[in-house]
Amino acid sequence: MGAALDYGVQSYCFRNFKDNTEVAAKVREIGLDKIEVCGVHADFDDPAAWKDVVNQYADNGVAVVSIGVQTFTGEDKEKAWFECAALAGAGHISCHFTLDTYTRAIPRVRTWCREFDMRVGIHCHGGYSFGGQPGVLKHLIGLGGPEIGLCLDTAWAMQIGPRQGNPVQWASDFAGQVYSVHYKDFVFGRDGMWEDVVVGTGNLDLRALVDALEEHGFDGMAVIEYEADPENPVPALKKCVETMRNTVG
Repeated sequence: MGAALDYGVQSYCFRNFKDNTEVAAKVREIGLDKIEVCGVHADFDDPAAWKDVVNQYADNGVAVVSIGVQTFTGEDKEKAWFECAALAGAGHISCHFTLDTYTRAIPRVRTWCREFDMRVGIHCHGGYSFGGQPGVLKHLIGLGGPEIGLCLDTAWAMQIGPRQGNPVQWASDFAGQVYSVHYKDFVFGRDGMWEDVVVGTGNLDLRALVDALEEHGFDGMAVIEYEADPENPVPALKKCVETMRNTVG
């Protein structure tokens, strides 16, 4: 199994459920055993408390493969986020940078990456977000690589428009720099607004994306993300897993 098909789930899908043991049970219920934990479910400023969270997942057969999405500004306290990822045995952090602090933050993140043997993926979060479009991403990765690469959120990539926001093309354009993938799918209304749908049933060409990732040697972290139905996400997430398996194996 290639890394593109060795996927888990983003904990934000379960944001209305704060107990990590319950979240772990839901991860297993949808047929997966890996998770990227976001700040809804943990305080990454407190590595000691984080150990208990990691143990809750481990005791329920779920591995923490990444944390985030974290916004780095270069403050000393952000080193604790690397400590948390390392304590979980994860090798990746999903992140954002900000326009006013990235020149300070990127050198510090690179130093911490080397210290903790960690990779950081910049999460593309649509056209309204700094780091959401490919020109900015290439600039940031150029400053931060090879420690810093791309977290390819497929739905948010598409949100910037089909000419620049084709995630299949990004898998090629950022070959060797895609450190993580959020398998996520949108459909769009005439007003440009987006709606979460089961991955592979919207505008995302799931088969072509996985083929492109594998062709270019993707070896990073991958999770499914579905943000609709926060009160009861399990049925749709089961369909996401089923679609992934039926479409790409």
